Amino acid sequence: MEELTRTWWVYLVRGACAILFGLLAILWPGITVFALVVVFGVYAIVNGVFALLGSRERGSRTWMIAYGVLSVLAGVAALVWPGITALALLFLIAAWAVVVGVAEIMAGIRLRKATTGEWAFILSGVLAVLFGVLLFVWPATGALAVVWLIGTMAIVYGVALVALAFRVRALHSRRAGPAGAAPTVA
Repeated sequence: MEELTRTWWVYLVRGACAILFGLLAILWPGITVFALVVVFGVYAIVNGVFALLGSRERGSRTWMIAYGVLSVLAGVAALVWPGITALALLFLIAAWAVVVGVAEIMAGIRLRKATTGEWAFILSGVLAVLFGVLLFVWPATGALAVVWLIGTMAIVYGVALVALAFRVRALHSRRAGPAGAAPTVA
């Protein structure tokens, strides 16, 4: 448990990146496919790297390592092939969201034994899977709708991760006791 609480800041950084990514997507809806590919690629790499960093401190790391590696690979693929079509990008993002969602649902289920804040992981995972499935079902909804969906998903996902970060941080603070307090000797 102590290992998990020491990495609370990783969730905060991932959440802030997701919120920033979502805001940029919503504020500039006329973004080109190339710019979206670059922004998505960088975000997926950063998100994956921080997921890998956070996985070093957990007891059961398999899902987070798989999530981190797949996120980095999705980001690299997007950057290596920037001429990707809008439909291919849409399916890449949809597949990435489903994989991320399943990984986070699994991580949340495993966290139930350690903390009460697992709902944030499970919620972000369910939202990611739902988002991915919707993109697979309605691929021709239009570039603007996709940008707004991506932005909204990223913001909600980021807020859930920020909530998780502060919940885990509070748990760490309770375990550590008041700052500067000397331990009592009985």
